Amino acid sequence: MAGVLYRKEREVLEYIAQFQKQFGYSPKLSEIAGATRHRSNSTVHSLIASLVEKGYIQKVDGNTRVLKILDENIASQAVGTQPSLELPLMGYIAAGKPLEPHSDPNATFQVSASMISGKKIAYVLQIKGNSMIEDGIFDGDFAVIEKAESAENGDIVVAIVDDNLATLKRFYKEDGKVVLKPANREMDPIYPNHLVIQGKCVGLVRKFT
Repeated sequence: MAGVLYRKEREVLEYIAQFQKQFGYSPKLSEIAGATRHRSNSTVHSLIASLVEKGYIQKVDGNTRVLKILDENIASQAVGTQPSLELPLMGYIAAGKPLEPHSDPNATFQVSASMISGKKIAYVLQIKGNSMIEDGIFDGDFAVIEKAESAENGDIVVAIVDDNLATLKRFYKEDGKVVLKPANREMDPIYPNHLVIQGKCVGLVRKFT
């Protein structure tokens, strides 16, 4: 049985699957590093070694450009062969600014059906800014959101705070007060006077091209 798959490992695995489908062979370490926004090839090498150890991929002897993906479920999801559905693309979310609606009110975005529970209204927002980069959420990514009005500690939420400003942050309660924490050590937490939770982030889609 494969081991626990962490976020950075999944990003590498999904990129390898997408690259292989498009080109028929595995990407170079530098290509993986660039696509998944890692600064060094050695970091990617370590992630691949972990994926091999956990049983998600297998190196093919004698060919450094071939990595066999052993988890067919993840491979299918990464290349879009699992059931998918169209969610409304509601617009853009940037830290400290109002939600910006998409220019096309009928715009939709295709996601894997496995991303959402199917029990709640779901939609997609495109990320603007770098406030969550240490959680692997980058400028231009697409966040899959399920509607919610409450949250547990650690949930990544879409929240409207104070003067109708929208933000995507991790939700915590500390000493009875709500704090919204960025995943960027250069940014400060938000201690809102007024807070309305609009949804929870349940998935992330990144376009590599």
